[in-house]
Amino acid sequence: MAYSVVSKKSGKTYYLHVRVNTRKDGKESRLYFFAGAVKDDGACDALPDGYEVVESPATGLPFLKKKA
Repeated sequence: MAYSVVSKKSGKTYYLHVRVNTRKDGKESRLYFFAGAVKDDGACDALPDGYEVVESPATGLPFLKKKA
């Protein structure tokens, strides 16, 4: 089951996904994003270590932020 967050502003549910890209130097980079529906490829079951979910006050969209 994908990790989900409900927006306090809109009440809509968003699901965490990750996309892994391989750079030219061979290293992998991970892009985390929230989507309105669960996609078959890339859905995450849990938050990555060291991150927390923050909601944009202007739009209500969730995003990940490194913990201080």
